[in-house]
Amino acid sequence: MATTERRTFLLEFEKPLAELEGRIQQIRDLATENGVDVSDQIHQLEARASQLRQEIFSSLSPYQRLQLARHPRRPSTLDYIQAIADEWMELHGDRRGNDDPALVGGIGRVGGIPVVILGHQKGRDTKDNVARNFGMASPGGYRKAMRLMEHANRFGMPIFTFIDTPGAWAGIEAEHQGQGEAIAYNLREMFRLDVPIVSTVIGEGGSGGALGIGVADRLLMLEHAVYTVATPEACAAILWKDAAKASQAAEALKITSWDLKNLGILDRLLPEPVGGAHSNPLKAAETLKEALLSTLEELSQLTSQQRREQRYQKFRRIGVFMELPA
Repeated sequence: MATTERRTFLLEFEKPLAELEGRIQQIRDLATENGVDVSDQIHQLEARASQLRQEIFSSLSPYQRLQLARHPRRPSTLDYIQAIADEWMELHGDRRGNDDPALVGGIGRVGGIPVVILGHQKGRDTKDNVARNFGMASPGGYRKAMRLMEHANRFGMPIFTFIDTPGAWAGIEAEHQGQGEAIAYNLREMFRLDVPIVSTVIGEGGSGGALGIGVADRLLMLEHAVYTVATPEACAAILWKDAAKASQAAEALKITSWDLKNLGILDRLLPEPVGGAHSNPLKAAETLKEALLSTLEELSQLTSQQRREQRYQKFRRIGVFMELPA
C-alpha cells in the first residue's frame, strides 16, 4: 500500500531511483520466500541506490527543485508544528468574521520557550487542497496572522512563520475584501514589532502572499524550497506568452535557496535529507527546530530597538542594484 502510494507521487527524475529500489525489494522478497542468502547482492544494489540518490538530488535544476517544493508528500506547516512543538494550541479567526484555513496559527512551546507559530497550510490531497485553497490565503488569513503577531508582541513571545504558498488568493472576492491592503498592512506592521521574528520558507514561497508573513529578522530556507516574485509558469506566460517555458523562467528568476544565499537575501540555508524533506520528515523537522532555536538565541542578545533597525536595513538592502555604462 505504502509503495503504491509512493509511486503515485513520483516525480519524473525520481523514477530511475524508484525502479532500482523496487528491484531491490523484489530480490529481497524472493530470497526470503526461497530461503536464499543474497545479502552481498542486496548490499551492492543498496550502495548503488544510495549513490544514485546522491547524484540525482545534488544536481537538480531550478525547475526540478520547484517540483520538489510542490511535492504532495512534502511536510506542511502543521506537520512541522506537530514535530517541533512541545505544546500547541491553534487559534482561529481574524475577529472580523473570517477564519482562513489556508493560513494557520497559534501559540505553543518550542524547546520550552513560549512562541507564536503561523504559516501557510496546503492540503494533503485534492479534497483537502480545495478546502485550504491550495495554501493561497485570503485577506482574512493575513488579518488573522497579524492578530496573532500582535498578540505575540503584547506578551513578549517570539514569532516563527512558515512560508509555503504559490501566492495570495487572487480571486475577485479576495480583491473585494481588500487583499492588497491586508498584505500591505502586514508588511508595515511587522517592521514595528519588538519581538524576534524568524521566517522559514519550507516549500514554495510565492509573491506577496509569502511576504505577507515574511518580514522577519532572519530568513531561513529549506534546501529544496523556492522563493520567487512570481511562479515560473506565470512569468513564462507574461514574458513569452507560453507557460511551457516555465523551466527557462525558473532558471532566470533565481528562485532556489542557493541563488538567494548568493544574492544575500537568505540568512541561513537548511540542508534536507537526501531525497527531500518528504523522504525523512522527522530528520527535516529536527534540522528546522535546531536552526530556529539557535537563531532565536542569537536574536535574543539584541534589544528590540536593534532588532527593528536591523530588520529595516535587511529589507532596504534587498533589491539594491547598480547600473553599468553600456
